[in-house]
Amino acid sequence: MLVNSLKLKNFRNYDELSVNFSKGINIFYGDNAQGKTNLIEAIMVAATTKSLRGSKDREMISLSSDESHIRLDIEKNDCFHRIDMHLKKNNPKGVAIDGLKIKKSAELYGLLHVIAFSPEDLSMIKNGPAERRRFMDIELCQLDRVYLSCLTGYNRILVQRNNLLKQISVNPSLKDTMDVWDKQLIYYGCELIKSRKNFIDEISGILKEKHGILSEGEEILDIKYNPDTEESDFENKLKSALQRDIIYKTTTCGPHRDDLSFFINDKNVRNYGSQGQQRSVALSLKLSEIELVKKRINDNPVFLLDDVLSELDRKRQTKLLSEIVNIQTFITCTGLEEFVETRKNYDSIFHVEKGKLIKNSFMEVNDGYRN
Repeated sequence: MLVNSLKLKNFRNYDELSVNFSKGINIFYGDNAQGKTNLIEAIMVAATTKSLRGSKDREMISLSSDESHIRLDIEKNDCFHRIDMHLKKNNPKGVAIDGLKIKKSAELYGLLHVIAFSPEDLSMIKNGPAERRRFMDIELCQLDRVYLSCLTGYNRILVQRNNLLKQISVNPSLKDTMDVWDKQLIYYGCELIKSRKNFIDEISGILKEKHGILSEGEEILDIKYNPDTEESDFENKLKSALQRDIIYKTTTCGPHRDDLSFFINDKNVRNYGSQGQQRSVALSLKLSEIELVKKRINDNPVFLLDDVLSELDRKRQTKLLSEIVNIQTFITCTGLEEFVETRKNYDSIFHVEKGKLIKNSFMEVNDGYRN
């Protein structure tokens, strides 16, 4: 799985851009606020319709324009495809694959499988459960279109149920219509719980192995899925919570409240782990994600590494870079000292400045740092 080229028009600080990529490691370096992360974000949006930073469509469009265009030329299983995405400030985005407009984003998922690793992911362990649910959802949506459909359905019904709860406080007779929404919520919710359980069971062994290598055998890492409710209990729990839901005007139980826990040597990392341990867990999780995707799709995903190296110590940097083998990778960073010092080979190096790209050879960069 490869990204061969990227074209942008009126995307963030890029008025117009056309760039070809190498099959190996592509590095974008430069000062802050020059547009490095925007390149990573564009690839992520084209692959998943979702921003790396959680931005809305209108926030990614240049201030001087009402719409933006992203074009990716990709290669998958020796076949070539083109993804075109139009972002619009006042209308839903438009997506086309090989020139044919698609009706649902589900048709796009899985065509290009990406794994993104950003500084925000390093805080995933200690932050709230929403970020850990997002980790599961992004990966499972790319791996399983049925999961994507169920997640979309669950979120839609959840919004409608919450709206109904607000209306009931004004018109109590509407309470009789709650069963219609509850049946759908239970169906979709149980499917989500089942898929998340299987996903965590599958990744847990890989995670333990990766972290064992990273910690040089000193730590044993375990991951635990904490569903807010079990499949068998969801219906009863939802009915029991109805009066409370009416009071709070929101649905207080269900997989939208699920969480994950991580344990190093049987101690909860979120509560008792050091910052270094929490970052090691996040790193192990991303490395495990790569291996799981390889196993599931029998192909290599595309790895997006956004300004993470500066947040890791040398040991973790070395481990991360050593794992990037036979996988197309896009790395953003402010400087190239780490790469020059390790003398690791990289395929393409781009200097980013004010929304412009200048391609350098590794020799040019190396000589520059020597001087």
